[in-house]
This record gives sequence, C-alpha cells and structure tokens, in this order.
Amino acid sequence: MCLGIPGRIIEIYDNGLTRMGKVDFNGIVKEVCLAYLPDLQVGDYTIVHVGFAITRLDEESARETLALFQSLGVLEEELNPDESHEPV
Repeated sequence: MCLGIPGRIIEIYDNGLTRMGKVDFNGIVKEVCLAYLPDLQVGDYTIVHVGFAITRLDEESARETLALFQSLGVLEEELNPDESHEPV
C-alpha cells in the first residue's frame, strides 16, 4: 500500500538542496521533503506521501486519521518503524 499519512512537523531545515523537515507520525519520526509546501511551519500537520509533504491538514483531522490507521494496523506497515526510527 502507499497511503498518504498525516504527521506533525517537529523540525524544519535546509539540507543544501531543498527545504526538509522531520515529521512525527504518532512517535515514528521521518525526514520529509517540504519543497512543495514552503509555507509550512513547525507544529503544522501535513499529509506525507512517498517522503513528500503534499498538503496541510488541521490537527483534528490528522489525529482522527492517525487513530484510524493505527486501529487498522496499517500505520506501522506504511511507516516501517524499524527503518530510521528516532524518538520524539
């Protein structure tokens, strides 16, 4: 599966090529490209698909979606927490 997963931006930085960030997906932190949404700020929620932030999302919708994905057991499958897991 390739789902767009909501997460909260916890850090923003420039990697020398583009705007990047660290996004928290219910405790799983991943590096994400923020180039498509230059107005995103730390604390904002975004939908991430294949490593790219593709849209802004309100906190309530993000939490509801994360809870649903977690209850269906697809959150860990999509995010592969064994790969580059970082504590929040």
